Amino acid sequence: MDYVSALVPPVVMAVFFIGLIVTIVKTQGGANKGKEDAAVDAVLARAESARQASGPSDAGA
Repeated sequence: MDYVSALVPPVVMAVFFIGLIVTIVKTQGGANKGKEDAAVDAVLARAESARQASGPSDAGA
């Protein structure tokens, strides 16, 4: 009976992990994909413009 109690936690974790992966895969794309992509692009553009506005870095030194 010890083998059952030893196997239950990994099996439960594996089931939840598989459920998590399935949920992530299913929620990729869909109707809101364009809005999500636009939001990410806006954040990246804002970060890039802030980096350029801060002036040259010490990379050449």
